[in-house]
Parts: sequence; structure tokens; C-alpha cells
Amino acid sequence: MRVLSRPLLLPAVLAASSLLTGCFAPTEATGTDSGERLRVAMMQPPRSGLSPLSDDAFKLSRWSTAETLVRLNADGDAEPALATGWKQSGRSWAFTLRKDVTFHDGTELTAEAVVRSLTEATGASPKPRILDGVELSVKEGGPGTVIVTTAEEDPLVPQRLSSPQLSILAAKAYGGKTVNPVGAGTGPFELTKVNGTSSAALDRYDDYWGGTAKASGIDVTFVPDGTARAAALRSGEADIVEAVPVSQAALLDKDLITEVPMPRTNTLYLNTEKGAFKDPALRAAAREAIDAESIVKGVYEGRADVAEGLLGPALPWAADLREPAHGAKSGDPAGKSITIGTFTDRAELPEVAAALQQQLQRAGFRVKLDVREYANIESDALAGAFDAFILSRATVLDSGDPAAYLYSDFASDGSFNIPQLADPAVDKALSKAGATPTGDARRRAVVEAEAAVLATDAAVPMLHERVIQGDAADVVGAAHDPRERELVTLDTHIK
Repeated sequence: MRVLSRPLLLPAVLAASSLLTGCFAPTEATGTDSGERLRVAMMQPPRSGLSPLSDDAFKLSRWSTAETLVRLNADGDAEPALATGWKQSGRSWAFTLRKDVTFHDGTELTAEAVVRSLTEATGASPKPRILDGVELSVKEGGPGTVIVTTAEEDPLVPQRLSSPQLSILAAKAYGGKTVNPVGAGTGPFELTKVNGTSSAALDRYDDYWGGTAKASGIDVTFVPDGTARAAALRSGEADIVEAVPVSQAALLDKDLITEVPMPRTNTLYLNTEKGAFKDPALRAAAREAIDAESIVKGVYEGRADVAEGLLGPALPWAADLREPAHGAKSGDPAGKSITIGTFTDRAELPEVAAALQQQLQRAGFRVKLDVREYANIESDALAGAFDAFILSRATVLDSGDPAAYLYSDFASDGSFNIPQLADPAVDKALSKAGATPTGDARRRAVVEAEAAVLATDAAVPMLHERVIQGDAADVVGAAHDPRERELVTLDTHIK
């Protein structure tokens, strides 16, 4: 294990640990009499009351409480989940539903229930990222069959339906103004209680179609502070801790942490619509000023990979196909003032921002930083309130295919277009990538779209992260998922 280069003050550790005291007290389980409950420390609190139509869907997936028609295997290929099979006919896909599946409220999984959930998702505002640029309709077919139709032939429909934001929930979830997943999933654990942004509880669902979970339940505490999460693992107050900060990894027993290379890129998004970076020459100046290697060594202590593009080593085919992108020539910043935004939820990002501030100031920019919790800064970032924004972004999180991420972040009508990019050449390349059948041809089209984005300097990829997860010594079977879809599974338990 590497020696920590930045000492952690003991009072900070004690303070962090004291904040967690009592947070992981076991919740009374219902209908369970064997297997200990798992105590999990999560990084980000719910943003939308755990609605599956938001990024909160990935929490529901990681707790194995909400499921989709399709899941992805390790290679990113679609395989059966709530649907046992599917068949394409032009623009339509017929999905056969698994029999004998019940929701946590006891109601049955039916074609009507699937149509309801997917229709709610297609009509959401904003709609799930995986549906960016996709017109999709759903209807009942024969018994136990659902027909999904797209406006144009789409080779990625099964992969799209694997997104946790397209989870299938019981009718009761849709009775209010927001989607409420409590007691409405189909997974091995039933969500029973949500305490705002502080904690949640799940009990084992004994009628789960896939078997019986080995743990009797899950007690979740949301701990945005990375030092506090690491302290919870050291003190024994948490069994599983997600996203251990790099600065804390060396302070933990090496046998308690697992480092997983992941398809996540730390990128500086530059506002192309207004401000200093509306000028392509100044965007090029920012790109040339950034020393990503020093950030990897100084902030991440070598636990990351310097980026050659938006798609990192988790997608090795990208490096084999990539050719250098050529952007505008660099201009003189001449003391232009810029504001960089980022968030505190990922502990390294404020340090990345401070390093970038120094690098860009040396290049001739005047730099201010705006650092907040993600929940308090996301809307401003999406509205283009910053000249630049540092984001840690998963590149295949939703579908296992990077075309969806590229479209969401860089298409003119992308729902996560932080750089406010509206470039016809980029839109054309993204559309081509999205329409190309799966396989080598699609991969080439994706890399061409990446090159089109990089040529605009709307995004400067800096590094590819590795997730560091902490598991107590007596935890068995916790998932180490580079896509961050799984954490507690059917087999996770305390030995």
C-alpha cells in the first residue's frame, strides 16, 4: 500500500467517526429470521426522493430492490432479467416477460405494469438520459408480451432497457406527484423506509423470483463526506463503503479495499455558448494549459489513468481505433476571468479544481472557483452558469454503450449538455454512431464521434478514475461493479 503524502489530522478522523455514531443501528426487519443485516455507507444522498426517473435509480439498482427487463453482462451485452427473451422486427421489439414474478406489494408483474412504468419514463421531464434522441412507445402484445417501438430502427433497444432509470415498479409507485419506489420493486430486497437524505432501510423479500437473499436486510446511511465514510469502515460501523477517497485509501487495511478500473472520466467541460470559452482559441489555450499527469500523481496518488480521450481503458477498443483530434489554434488568455464549478461529493474534485486554478492562472487566465454539494450545483451547471465545470462522468453507465453518453453530453438537444455545445458536425457524428448496428462498425462510429467532440475543445478529458470500495473483513459476496449498478446482491452477506 502506498504511503499517504498528505497527513490526515487526527481530530478530523475523530470528528468524522463521531458523526456516524449510531447511524448504522439495525432496523427492525419484517418477515426475516436469519442472516445479519448489512450496513452500507453511500456517497451521495437521494436527489429526487429515490425516484427511478433520476440518477437515484442507480441506488435502487445497487441495493437490488428495483429491476429492469434486461441486464448487462460483464462485456456489456444484454441478457435476460424481468424479460426472458426478445425479438426484433424492424422498429419494434417484442419482449417476453418472466412468469411468477411479484412486486413487493404482492401484485403480479404483468404487461400492463411494464407498459405503465416505461410510459411514465418516456413522458418524464427531463426524461431518462438513455432516451435522449429516442422516440419510444410501449404497448401490450399477447399474454406476457410487451412491444417496444422506436421512431427509427434502433439496434440498442435491449441495452437501453437495462438502464436502472427504466426500472419496472408496481402501480402504487405512480400514485403521487413523484414516483415512490417504497414497497414497489421486484428485487430480493424490499425498500421499506426512506428518511429524507439521511438513511434508508430495506428488508429481504422472501418471495423473490430468483431465490432467497442471504442477508436479512440492508441499512443505508448517506455520508457525503469521504473521510467520514472511510472512518465508518475503520471503526466497524459500516460493512460496505462506496467510493473511498484516494486520500483515505492508504489509511485503510489493504485487505479491506478493492480498486476497480472503471469507465469514468474526469473531464473539464468548457462553456461554448457564452463567456471566455465561446472563443475556440481560448478553449484551446485551456486545453494546452492542463497538466493531467500532475493531477493524477498529486491528487489521485497514481490511482487513476491519464486520459487520451473521453473513453478510457475500461473500453480498450477505443484506444486501438483512436486517431489524434485537431482543434483550433491556441489564443492568448490575456487575463480573461473565468469561473470553474465543481462539487464536494467526490472528495478529489475540489483538489482537482485547485490544481486547475493554478495551471490556468499560469497560462494567463484569472480563475475563480465555485465548489458546492452536487445537489446544490447541478441545475446551475446544466443552465450554463459557469465558464467551466469539472465533472466525474461515467461513460457507459446507462446502456453499456458510450454512444448514449456522448449524445447526452454533447448533442445539441442532449439532456446533460453542460458545455452548451451546438455543433452540426458533432450532431452528425453522434447521429451516425447511434444508428450504426452493434459491432466493429458501431465502435468505429463512436470513436469518430469522440474525435468530433474533442475537435471542438468543448470538453478536455483529464483522467480515468478507479473506484475504491471498502468491504469489512467479514463481508462475503459484495459486488465490485465498474458500472456502479450492483453493490449488494442476492449472495452478499456477513460470514
